[in-house]
Amino acid sequence: MQHTLQEYMDLYSQEHTKPMTRLTHFFGIPMIVASLPLALVNKRLAAQLFVGGWALQALGHRIEGNRPAFFRDPFYLMVGPLWVAREVSEIMMSCGKTPARSALEPAD
Repeated sequence: MQHTLQEYMDLYSQEHTKPMTRLTHFFGIPMIVASLPLALVNKRLAAQLFVGGWALQALGHRIEGNRPAFFRDPFYLMVGPLWVAREVSEIMMSCGKTPARSALEPAD
């Protein structure tokens, strides 16, 4: 069954509820994503980021007590980075600094 992006995001959040799991994913996913283009210029560093990022993912799922969602549906490999982007956006908004607001503009 195909889901909407919002449904995927909601399901992802439901499967990543423990703070430590969220933390491991918050760092692990960007490490994996950054490793891909980095492989073109520094294979060793890219490999270290890639392996380290997946290690954090595995640790998070061990803590959460579930298997990675992409085993059921490979589309979740794209949902993870979007989930991290949403988390970062929410953190920035809670600090009163939305991405659209200029860094020089004072907060309300």
